[in-house]
Amino acid sequence: MKILFISSMAIVASDPAESRKLFVDALGLPLKRHKGDDYYFSESIGGSKHFGVWPLSQAAEACFGTRDWPADRPIPQASIEFEVEDLDSVAAAAQELQEKGCAMLHGARTEPWGQTVARLLTMEGAIVGISYAPWMHEA
Repeated sequence: MKILFISSMAIVASDPAESRKLFVDALGLPLKRHKGDDYYFSESIGGSKHFGVWPLSQAAEACFGTRDWPADRPIPQASIEFEVEDLDSVAAAAQELQEKGCAMLHGARTEPWGQTVARLLTMEGAIVGISYAPWMHEA
Protein backbone atom coordinates (compact mmCIF):
# COMPACT_ATOMS: atom_id res chain seq x y z
CA MET A 1 0.00 0.00 0.00
CA LYS A 2 1.11 3.54 -0.64
CA ILE A 3 0.21 6.05 2.08
CA LEU A 4 0.18 9.62 0.75
CA PHE A 5 -0.38 11.60 3.95
CA ILE A 6 -2.22 11.71 7.26
CA SER A 7 -5.70 12.83 6.29
CA SER A 8 -7.34 13.07 9.71
CA MET A 9 -6.64 13.06 13.42
CA ALA A 10 -9.40 13.04 16.00
CA ILE A 11 -9.75 12.67 19.72
CA VAL A 12 -12.42 10.08 20.49
CA ALA A 13 -14.44 11.56 23.34
CA SER A 14 -16.86 9.80 25.64
CA ASP A 15 -17.85 13.28 26.88
CA PRO A 16 -17.47 15.57 23.84
CA ALA A 17 -18.59 18.74 25.64
CA GLU A 18 -15.95 18.23 28.32
CA SER A 19 -13.26 17.51 25.71
CA ARG A 20 -14.14 20.68 23.81
CA LYS A 21 -13.32 22.70 26.95
CA LEU A 22 -9.66 21.84 26.33
CA PHE A 23 -9.55 22.05 22.53
CA VAL A 24 -11.84 25.03 21.98
CA ASP A 25 -11.94 26.98 25.24
CA ALA A 26 -8.38 26.47 26.56
CA LEU A 27 -6.37 25.93 23.35
CA GLY A 28 -8.58 28.19 21.24
CA LEU A 29 -8.70 25.86 18.24
CA PRO A 30 -11.13 27.02 15.52
CA LEU A 31 -13.39 23.96 15.72
CA LYS A 32 -16.83 24.25 14.19
CA ARG A 33 -19.84 22.06 14.73
CA HIS A 34 -20.77 19.62 12.01
CA LYS A 35 -24.34 20.07 10.73
CA GLY A 36 -26.58 19.39 13.72
CA ASP A 37 -24.52 16.76 15.52
CA ASP A 38 -21.91 16.71 18.27
CA TYR A 39 -18.84 16.38 16.01
CA TYR A 40 -16.56 19.42 16.09
CA PHE A 41 -13.70 19.79 13.61
CA SER A 42 -11.40 22.08 11.70
CA GLU A 43 -9.67 21.87 8.36
CA SER A 44 -7.76 25.11 8.96
CA ILE A 45 -5.20 24.22 11.65
CA GLY A 46 -1.69 24.41 10.23
CA GLY A 47 -0.02 21.02 9.75
CA SER A 48 -3.33 19.16 9.79
CA LYS A 49 -5.70 18.36 6.95
CA HIS A 50 -8.51 17.60 9.44
CA PHE A 51 -8.68 17.59 13.25
CA GLY A 52 -11.77 16.70 15.23
CA VAL A 53 -13.33 15.79 18.53
CA TRP A 54 -15.27 12.65 17.59
CA PRO A 55 -17.96 11.48 20.03
CA LEU A 56 -17.46 7.86 21.06
CA SER A 57 -21.09 7.14 20.12
CA GLN A 58 -20.41 8.30 16.55
CA ALA A 59 -17.20 6.25 16.37
CA ALA A 60 -19.18 3.20 17.51
CA GLU A 61 -21.83 3.86 14.88
CA ALA A 62 -19.20 4.30 12.15
CA CYS A 63 -17.39 1.09 13.11
CA PHE A 64 -20.20 -1.19 14.33
CA GLY A 65 -23.51 0.35 13.26
CA THR A 66 -24.60 0.95 16.85
CA ARG A 67 -24.16 3.96 19.15
CA ASP A 68 -22.69 1.79 21.93
CA TRP A 69 -19.03 0.76 21.84
CA PRO A 70 -18.75 -3.04 22.34
CA ALA A 71 -17.75 -3.99 25.90
CA ASP A 72 -15.27 -6.59 24.61
CA ARG A 73 -13.15 -4.01 22.73
CA PRO A 74 -10.76 -1.39 24.12
CA ILE A 75 -12.41 2.03 24.18
CA PRO A 76 -10.55 4.16 21.64
CA GLN A 77 -8.89 7.38 22.69
CA ALA A 78 -7.97 8.66 19.23
CA SER A 79 -8.47 8.09 15.54
CA ILE A 80 -5.94 8.61 12.78
CA GLU A 81 -6.59 8.15 9.09
CA PHE A 82 -4.02 7.64 6.36
CA GLU A 83 -4.87 8.70 2.83
CA VAL A 84 -4.21 6.48 -0.18
CA GLU A 85 -4.12 7.50 -3.83
CA ASP A 86 -7.47 6.24 -5.11
CA LEU A 87 -10.71 4.49 -4.24
CA ASP A 88 -9.53 0.97 -5.14
CA SER A 89 -6.48 1.37 -2.92
CA VAL A 90 -8.64 1.36 0.23
CA ALA A 91 -9.91 -2.19 -0.33
CA ALA A 92 -6.45 -3.34 -1.45
CA ALA A 93 -4.89 -1.87 1.71
CA ALA A 94 -7.52 -3.51 3.93
CA GLN A 95 -6.80 -6.85 2.26
CA GLU A 96 -3.06 -6.36 2.72
CA LEU A 97 -3.55 -5.55 6.41
CA GLN A 98 -5.69 -8.66 6.89
CA GLU A 99 -3.05 -10.80 5.19
CA LYS A 100 -0.51 -9.40 7.66
CA GLY A 101 -2.68 -10.50 10.60
CA CYS A 102 -4.58 -7.30 11.37
CA ALA A 103 -8.22 -7.71 12.41
CA MET A 104 -10.27 -5.06 10.66
CA LEU A 105 -13.21 -3.37 12.39
CA HIS A 106 -14.70 -3.17 8.92
CA GLY A 107 -13.55 -3.41 5.34
CA ALA A 108 -13.66 -0.66 2.74
CA ARG A 109 -16.97 1.17 2.62
CA THR A 110 -18.15 4.57 1.50
CA GLU A 111 -19.52 6.83 4.22
CA PRO A 112 -22.52 9.13 3.57
CA TRP A 113 -20.18 12.14 3.20
CA GLY A 114 -18.28 10.47 0.33
CA GLN A 115 -15.13 9.21 2.07
CA THR A 116 -14.21 5.56 1.56
CA VAL A 117 -12.50 4.05 4.59
CA ALA A 118 -11.51 0.75 6.19
CA ARG A 119 -10.74 0.73 9.92
CA LEU A 120 -8.91 -1.33 12.52
CA LEU A 121 -8.36 -0.90 16.26
CA THR A 122 -4.83 -1.02 17.64
CA MET A 123 -3.98 -2.74 20.91
CA GLU A 124 -3.28 0.76 22.29
CA GLY A 125 -6.88 1.74 21.65
CA ALA A 126 -6.51 3.88 18.54
CA ILE A 127 -8.79 3.62 15.52
CA VAL A 128 -6.66 3.54 12.37
CA GLY A 129 -8.33 4.22 9.05
CA ILE A 130 -7.12 3.76 5.51
CA SER A 131 -9.00 6.41 3.61
CA TYR A 132 -9.79 7.93 0.26
CA ALA A 133 -11.50 11.31 0.57
CA PRO A 134 -12.02 12.68 -2.97
CA TRP A 135 -11.99 16.34 -1.89
CA MET A 136 -8.45 15.93 -0.53
CA HIS A 137 -7.25 15.06 -4.04
CA GLU A 138 -8.77 17.99 -5.89
CA ALA A 139 -6.31 20.49 -7.34
